[in-house]
Amino acid sequence: MHFNIMNKNDEIVMSLVHYFITEENYTPIVVRGVKDEIWLENLDGPYRIIRINSNYIHNDEQYKFDIFKTKKVVEQIKKKTLSLSMNTLNIFLNLSDNVNLDAEDKNISSIKFTGIDEIIKDKNIKEIFPNMKNKLIKDKEGIDLIVNVTNDINAKTVEDNKVFTKIFEPKKMIVTPILIAVCVLVFISMYIWGSGSEDSITLLLFGANYRPLVQIGQIWRLATSMFLHIGIVHLVVNMYSLLIIGKQLESFLGKVKFLIVYLGSGILGSLLSVVVHSSISAGASGAIFGLLGSLLYFGYHYRLYLGTVLKTQVIPIIILNLIIGFMVPGIDNFCHIGGLVGGYLLTMVVGVPGKSKKNDRINGAVVLILLVAFLCYMLFGYLR
Repeated sequence: MHFNIMNKNDEIVMSLVHYFITEENYTPIVVRGVKDEIWLENLDGPYRIIRINSNYIHNDEQYKFDIFKTKKVVEQIKKKTLSLSMNTLNIFLNLSDNVNLDAEDKNISSIKFTGIDEIIKDKNIKEIFPNMKNKLIKDKEGIDLIVNVTNDINAKTVEDNKVFTKIFEPKKMIVTPILIAVCVLVFISMYIWGSGSEDSITLLLFGANYRPLVQIGQIWRLATSMFLHIGIVHLVVNMYSLLIIGKQLESFLGKVKFLIVYLGSGILGSLLSVVVHSSISAGASGAIFGLLGSLLYFGYHYRLYLGTVLKTQVIPIIILNLIIGFMVPGIDNFCHIGGLVGGYLLTMVVGVPGKSKKNDRINGAVVLILLVAFLCYMLFGYLR
């Protein structure tokens, strides 16, 4: 004897949820106070939010109120994920023919379906989710459908958890302590084999950044200057910042990518600095700002987990330090800005684990190359 424990709408919901999670990388959102609704989220998807609504809506007034509620929930998600806009797809499974779907918000699209066949044949669905026709479960029902959907979603969850664990699990720091040790040893060396870290001649001998020398071919100063510091306070502040930020980002990106971002952003910071002014400059702050720029890019892609950290720590630290840099004489703020931009672009190029796409990496590389080319032209052509 065969019993069907699911109604038609339940089967549609299960099939849609299965497709969006396993094929389009959407994740369920817990929304309090809702009933007979499924909320799914993919910040990189064609629709950032997909809502599947099984509630019966019988007239325009009820529909407009439903859109109003949807907008309120979306506003909360926007704040949590630092999103300026968030296009949403409302899928209605129990909508009266009397309802006018044209009365909708510009960022909320609404469609209604009464069966799997309607979904597959819909022109908008075909265009936005072309794989749905072949990937949507449509030949199973009842227990068979539940078992298939549950198994596939569990397998996808296990796979996603492996990626998440690999990125966020605590790891042993190697690169960050080495960078700190090098800076400290160089600082001590300036007192042993020179006249100290605040002596201009010693700074230049050890590789400080200085436009006239860079322009005659001593390009290596763009890199060596990030390991020099002027005074003990300068050293301690930068090394403490490197320790705090570096141990997080090295864990997130991995040792090789972290080192590329650190060195690359430090060089770009030095390059912008020497283009803007011709005084002697040194310090790891350009590279450290590069780590902040990298953390900004990484955190944006994982803002479901790091959104609060970005809002309350990373962004305020960046803004505060840039303001201080413009207000306090002697601080090379253009090195900070160059490092910040460099760290952001270099992280685009090397990629964020589990998130970056090929196009993002190519775009980051193109912008970075154009920026470096422009600064080199300014330094070696225009400023001569």
